[in-house]
Amino acid sequence: MLATHLTSVIKAHAFELLGRQEIQNIISYIKESHSAVVDELIPDLMSLGDIQRVLGNLLKEQVSIRDMITILESLADYAKITKDTDLLTEYVRQALKRQITRQYANDQGKLAVLTLDPSLEEILRDSVQQSEFGSYLAVDPDVAQKMIDRISSMQEDLSLRGQSPVLICAPVLRLYFKRLIDRFISNLVVLSYNEVDSDANVEVIGMVST
Repeated sequence: MLATHLTSVIKAHAFELLGRQEIQNIISYIKESHSAVVDELIPDLMSLGDIQRVLGNLLKEQVSIRDMITILESLADYAKITKDTDLLTEYVRQALKRQITRQYANDQGKLAVLTLDPSLEEILRDSVQQSEFGSYLAVDPDVAQKMIDRISSMQEDLSLRGQSPVLICAPVLRLYFKRLIDRFISNLVVLSYNEVDSDANVEVIGMVST
């Protein structure tokens, strides 16, 4: 029990334990066999600090960073387009879709999901605001509260039936929706449609509306 609890704590805080020196050690190891991608990416496209932020974002949502080759190749592709590390994280997540799908599928390979009602998703899309500190969802408080109450109720009901669904939404919403919902339901896994492998056996078991 102690070992299980310790492992859980480490996973939950792994993003805080990953420093620049650890990143440098990982990069140096990768460079021995994949020097091309490392030389293309560092330092012209990204710094160690940028890569640290991307890896931290992944770990914070329990996404494994073992497949560093895919992560670095994805960063090398998209860092030419944007320097926004949050957006780069989303591109990396999409590149890791097979791994992410497998992580949340059950023993039968089925991925149980909740979706957003199209009208609610449209409201959320229209609520994305830009600021000097990044983008965020500025949702009407009444709409947000109803949505949170609905998700919480559905999650509790499904949990009693032994189901642990993930919520999927449009890629443009995923990060901002996750940050909003985390303040109230921290254990809800939020994926974008682009993070679900095309071969996945997806079962929609509920739709969130207000």
